[in-house]
Amino acid sequence: MVSRFYLTCNVNFRNTPNQIRTMATNNMSTEEIATGEENDEDFEDAEEEVCLSNLDLSDAIEQTSTALKLFLNNKFTDAKARMEPGSNNSMYHALGYGTILYIQAVMTFDMTDIEAAIQALKKSLHVCDRHRRKYSFTETITRSGMKTSQLKEDEIHAELCYAECLLLRALLTFVQDENLISFVKGGLKIRECYKVYKECNKILQKRNFADEKQKLHFESGVLMGVGAFNLMISLLPSKVMKLLEFVGFSGNKKAGLQALLKGTEDLSSLRGPLCSIILIAYHTVVCYVLGLADGDIALAEELLKPCLNLYPKGALFLFFSGRIEEIKGNIDNALFRFEESIDSQQEWRQFHHLCFWELMWCHCFKGDWLMAMKYAERLCKESRWSKATYTYQKAAFLLMCDDQTEETKTHLHYLFSEVPRLKQRIAGKSLPIEKFAVFKAKRVIEQDSTLVLPALELIYVWNGFSILGKKEELLNPVLEKVEKTLNDIVNSKDDRIYYADDYCLALLLKGVCLKHKGSHFQAEQCFTEILTYEKKIKQDTFLLPYATVELAMLFLLEERLDDVKKFLDRAKKNYKSYLLESRLHFRIHAIRLQVNSMQSSDSSSNHSSQVLESPTDDIPSPSLEHTESIESTNL
Repeated sequence: MVSRFYLTCNVNFRNTPNQIRTMATNNMSTEEIATGEENDEDFEDAEEEVCLSNLDLSDAIEQTSTALKLFLNNKFTDAKARMEPGSNNSMYHALGYGTILYIQAVMTFDMTDIEAAIQALKKSLHVCDRHRRKYSFTETITRSGMKTSQLKEDEIHAELCYAECLLLRALLTFVQDENLISFVKGGLKIRECYKVYKECNKILQKRNFADEKQKLHFESGVLMGVGAFNLMISLLPSKVMKLLEFVGFSGNKKAGLQALLKGTEDLSSLRGPLCSIILIAYHTVVCYVLGLADGDIALAEELLKPCLNLYPKGALFLFFSGRIEEIKGNIDNALFRFEESIDSQQEWRQFHHLCFWELMWCHCFKGDWLMAMKYAERLCKESRWSKATYTYQKAAFLLMCDDQTEETKTHLHYLFSEVPRLKQRIAGKSLPIEKFAVFKAKRVIEQDSTLVLPALELIYVWNGFSILGKKEELLNPVLEKVEKTLNDIVNSKDDRIYYADDYCLALLLKGVCLKHKGSHFQAEQCFTEILTYEKKIKQDTFLLPYATVELAMLFLLEERLDDVKKFLDRAKKNYKSYLLESRLHFRIHAIRLQVNSMQSSDSSSNHSSQVLESPTDDIPSPSLEHTESIESTNL
């Protein structure tokens, strides 16, 4: 009734509750007035809306901070209820409400949730835009309107909230429709968001804030936006980076990490906990999926401790705690933490899927294929992300089990045959991992339900050997399994249609095991032998560039930087259109960044040794506080 009442009366939100009560009564039906059962509730809602519309900036930030605390304490519905009433008027309520719906949408991949989030974020952008400074045509041309002293407190916060809403809206655009126009629209929104963050960074550098508390909240938002953008863009492969730089984007990994780290210094700031979450996720997840498994786990642990103290039952922080234990190779501790995260809340079961995914891999690392299959099956039933991938994983784990019955073989054939049918398109494209799953599933059917070490291949694809390599009791059984399989392949050479493919896959897995055991020379022999089969491999052509990059990573460990560059160039120039190509390009880019870092460190060391005898003062490391270079070289 309240929404109908607002539409009918065109209420001025500055009116008093009594005036609103009078207008509402005039617009109610006779039956509603007669019963009077729901009128009090409607009036209470109207009065609450009026109250929220008159919130000043400090109160709005305080209420949004309260909602964030509720969310991080697993009170998701309560957090949403806190934000929704004021989302038509307060920019921070609009941002909070839109963000909660965005998180719900990306975790469910349900089109109804995605559409609801898009509509909420559209409204949030409109609310934020109402609070932004309106510039005249002359001010827009001369940029004189950008003098920070002329902007009110709520106007600079409106810029920040607008940028955050715009980024979330752009990311959902990629998922909503499957056409080129969606990509163009999303790209334009991200570019506008990027420009707004640059302006916010200028404001932070130049403005004298009257209220230190509001400066703290604004600064944490700028640090989060600038840091996340720099980090995100710096991770992209060089080919994509050149295109982005052409249209005005640039990213600096070091500056991004510094900005986010500075943002974590005060968890009482509105976006302080969010800076911690982004950094922890980067060091524990992103570095292991897209990078060289070189995340700073000690820093992640340090950042996680105060978060767990504040939110000891927070499902997300318990998940990260489990992830850290998993990365260390403490699989039993990780299993306990993931189960604890699941038990901490039942309100948003989508959070459970994160834990199911990691529980699946933990059981893989232990060689418990049936338990791994169980979690793949649960994901297939409950998660909407990629049923083709989950089904292939389920079948791959089952195929690893010994003593299979005829019933099991029939079920395996059914599972593998289902994978191509379950393939989907997200943001207009098929997922690379789904293409891989479909390719392998067809191969299994062609080879009469046989495939070489499919689960270990999946562990390799998801960079799981970086975890197996942490503990010999995890790695040794895998190496034994691989060596036994290699012998079986050689002994059955004449019976195999894809002998070279099977042999090189097992050889790649053996080389990776040896690398993590420190046997670099033997690992190099394995990877080099794979390259001699270039003309003989029939289907698994991805093994060649992956083996080439493995050699580059091996030389990186030995600091043979010239050889690293040579093999990286070979991997990029000699091989095209193979499975999981984009994933390898991310890894190649990460290696190049590492090489550049090592070379700059060497040059700095040489320079330091030359001036060591000259007394100098301590020079602080660059940060957003001391430099505006972010504006020109990155965000």
